[in-house]
Order: sequence, then C-alpha cells, then structure tokens
Amino acid sequence: MPVLTPPVAPILARPVERMPRRKGLAYEAKWDGFRAVSFMQPGSVYVQARRGSDMGPAFPEIVRAGEELASVEPCVLDGELVVAGSEGRLDFELLAARARRSGQRAAASAHAHPAHLIVFDVLQLGEQVTMRLPYRERRQLLEDLFARRRLSAPWTLCPATTDPDQAEEWLTPEWAAVGVEGVMVKPTAGTYRSGERGGWQKLRSRTTHDAVIGAVTGPISLPATVLLARFDQAGRMRLVARSSPLPAALRQQIGGVLGPAPRDHPWREITFSAGWGSREPLPHRCVNPSVVVEFEGDAAIDAGRWRHAVRVRRLRPDLSPDEVPAFGK
Repeated sequence: MPVLTPPVAPILARPVERMPRRKGLAYEAKWDGFRAVSFMQPGSVYVQARRGSDMGPAFPEIVRAGEELASVEPCVLDGELVVAGSEGRLDFELLAARARRSGQRAAASAHAHPAHLIVFDVLQLGEQVTMRLPYRERRQLLEDLFARRRLSAPWTLCPATTDPDQAEEWLTPEWAAVGVEGVMVKPTAGTYRSGERGGWQKLRSRTTHDAVIGAVTGPISLPATVLLARFDQAGRMRLVARSSPLPAALRQQIGGVLGPAPRDHPWREITFSAGWGSREPLPHRCVNPSVVVEFEGDAAIDAGRWRHAVRVRRLRPDLSPDEVPAFGK
C-alpha cells in the first residue's frame, strides 16, 4: 500500500457538556496547542497544520526529530504541537508567535522555546496504513513505537485511560493551570475517519469566575453579549472575556441594572476584534463598569484573557467591582 501523503484531513471531535461513561471508551488529556499531523519518510518530513499547510519551517526541531525517526521507522503521527512558557504552563500565544517565524528566527526560537509534539494517534507505521484499525490497536502500536524507539523530547506520548474517574482529574483547575484544556473521548473500537466530526468527543474543563461588565453588544437595555473586565494593579480596566449570546431572561436582568458609561470610560476609543485571530472590529457600547457577573470559562487563557467566548451564569449584586480579583489573577 502506498504511503500517506499530505494533506490528510484530521478527524475532528464533537463538543459535549458531560463526561460520557460507558464501556468501550478511552479518555485522553486535551492539550492547548496546534493540531499537527506529522508525515515522516526518509528524506521528507511534513508537519501538517489542521488546514493542510506545512509548519515545518517554523519548528525546525520537530523536523530534525522527524528525520531521525524516519531513518529507522517511517510513520505518520497525529498529535498536538505545544510550547511551554516561562512558568511551565503551555503558552498558546508563544506557540502562535513561533508559527509565524522561519529561517534564523525560527532556529533561535526553537533554541529559546522548544516545541513538543504530544502524540495521540498513528496513521501509518512503516508500509502499514493503520487508519482502519480500531483505536485500541492503534494505541497499542503507538505505545510500542514509543517503547521500541525509546522516544523522548520533542516526542511525548499523550496520557490515556479507560477509567472515567481518572479522566475527571484532567478537568480540575490544577491540570488547567499547566495547559490541559479538558478531555478527549474516543471509542476503543472506532477507526480513524479522516475529516469527519463526531466519532471523537471533547469535553472542556470549565471553572467559574467573577468580572465587571465594561461594554455590551446590542442595546444596553437588552444586551446580546457582554464584554467583561478586570482592573490591573495600576487601576486600568482590562478586557478579560467576551460572552456567548445571553439567554433571554439574563438579557433582561442584566439590561435592567446597566447604566450609561461615564465620559471618561477607558474603552470609548478602543476597538476590539470580533474574535481571536480576527481583524474584524466588534461594535460595542460602553456601560458604567459597576455591575459584576459570574461567568464560566474554559482553560484557554492567554495573558489573563479567555480566548474562547465564556458563558455568563448570573448577576453578582453581592459583589462590588473592587471585590473582583485583579487582572491576571
């Protein structure tokens, strides 16, 4: 059978709200990084991004390791490309910055902030394409590969278990603090269905926090979403999150207590993007930053700001803005 060649669309996961618990499931830690399918053949290494582009020029240390592995055991591995920050937590912003570099700048970045590939699947091993094998067999082949070749950095074998209680631990704040976003759930009898969404499931770890409403989208009296803020040590109001669309009842509750923004509101001249990685401006209306809400967010936090939209749970009339944790806390 011919070897796989890029691009190969990776299998995708469907989000779920609760941990599935039944026989025939495996659980893996979900990491905060870039999806990477690595094609390693003698004389050719291609580190494929989720959308098909080659990330190899930006991550020369992964290419070098791939060349070494290809010389003894050609393979195609699926995993998550990550970079650790100064405090040991996975740093998504640093990873994204590295992805934009090439040449000497990429080599310098690889030395200063080396990347790792957390591997969770094998799509081809030698001349055997393994995508039609059940997950449990692919996992065994992957574990055997790591043991046989004594793979170490930049290769890391993704932790996996069939015990849902153990998987629940990956949803705790302690794991979120080091960059584990949640849990991937995979049927042990399932094949690798390229490009499909639904065979795998993902459950994000979520914790609750408090913040001040600094601005809204839509009318102030009936906001569609809210922009949440915290104050830094210098007293500056800093954006920490954007909310998902508010439920109808919560729109009315929040709209009923919001007040007009003072003239010196710090966000009057600021433009916010419509989403992470987007240049489209987000139309917003500033409000009096006096209303505190409780929100639920995942573990994807970049420099004090939640990358994904958060879910507002309720008003906190019992808290004043000066009781909200400081920015970055």
